[in-house]
Amino acid sequence: MKIIVLGAGVIGTTVAWYLNRDGHEVTVLDRQGGAGLETSFANGGQISACHAEPWANPTVLPKLARWLGREDAPLLFRWNRWDPALWAWGIRFLSNCTGKRARINTERTLRLALYSRACLQAIRAETGLSYDEQTRGILHFYRDGPQFDHARKAAAVMRAGGLPRFEKTPAECVEIEPALATVAGGLAGGIYTPDDESGDAYKFTVGLAERAAAAGVTFETGVTISAILGEGDRVTGIATDRGVRRADAYVLALGSYSPLFTRSLGFSLPIVPAKGYSITVPVGDHTGAPTVSITDDEHKIVYSRLGQRLRVAGTAEMAGWNTAPGPRRTKVLEDLARATFPDGGDYDRAEPWTGLRSVTPDSVPLLGPTPYGNLWLDTGHSTLGWTMACGSGKVVADLISGRTPEIATDGLTLSRFGRV
Repeated sequence: MKIIVLGAGVIGTTVAWYLNRDGHEVTVLDRQGGAGLETSFANGGQISACHAEPWANPTVLPKLARWLGREDAPLLFRWNRWDPALWAWGIRFLSNCTGKRARINTERTLRLALYSRACLQAIRAETGLSYDEQTRGILHFYRDGPQFDHARKAAAVMRAGGLPRFEKTPAECVEIEPALATVAGGLAGGIYTPDDESGDAYKFTVGLAERAAAAGVTFETGVTISAILGEGDRVTGIATDRGVRRADAYVLALGSYSPLFTRSLGFSLPIVPAKGYSITVPVGDHTGAPTVSITDDEHKIVYSRLGQRLRVAGTAEMAGWNTAPGPRRTKVLEDLARATFPDGGDYDRAEPWTGLRSVTPDSVPLLGPTPYGNLWLDTGHSTLGWTMACGSGKVVADLISGRTPEIATDGLTLSRFGRV
């Protein structure tokens, strides 16, 4: 079968890899000059399967109230316009902030994230890909006692379900990551997940794209996609600046831009863009950079060691499809990094970056069928695109190839939102 994948980020590249392995003729279209050059380029680097929890939960509402109007807030809303789709998303988000909905959505994200981590490990073993990967786990640290108590209770529930999430004292946090010694006096404790990983999503995407191309996948880069063409209940082609591209099936993997291309087909995707920030700091001769991937839970900031670089990423800004960097929010990352890891690298040479995450109201991605019989979704991964990419690609490839996926897909498809 001839298949066109829209998007060459880590999501589109992994689904193309799996489709090619199934014997399909695969073409990937992307507006950038190569694979992985948008949201996959400089994200936080964590494969955080054991922390795959939804944004929408009962604890977020009081936090949102405290964060209103703060430029340094982990989550910042700039909704200063009337956009029915945006406000409909907001209402759905609030409806998912109950304990019951959070438990349901946590099970769904964990199901996919744990499967995806196993798929990533299988790809790494098969291909020998190297992408500055670290398999030393992820350590969340907490400064606030009540927040740590809440995290301990959640970890105990997860542990009872077989998920390795272990509470640690401040001293044990420093034992796991000695670079935390400078802030140990202000820590309440930590939660450590030894099975989680980290690595450079961009390097992985480029490496996998090269191997996919060598196996027969065609990557058409620098191509502007203008519309998905449909007739009846079938997609008939992709309109681009190089003409119409046609195939037997199509996979929409354009992240936060995905809903812009389904409106003309008569259905909507409950996805909004959230601008994330990062800085990449050269480590050089500095000796205070962490080697274990770290999450500062209070500020929602992650630190990942990528070879001789320290990636510092976090904050989410709901401001539409605006990718322009905000210097004040970039400075928040730099200031927190300097305070936490003062000898972590050459902060004066830090490289700033922004990218748009595709956020659903329940933080669960959209995989599988659409109202159009030959159009498939692999999008809406919120902040967990790197974590869920390989598993999502395998699930979608299985569905297109007529196989039953290795994990249940209930709650992962567009159908959970009813009529859209």
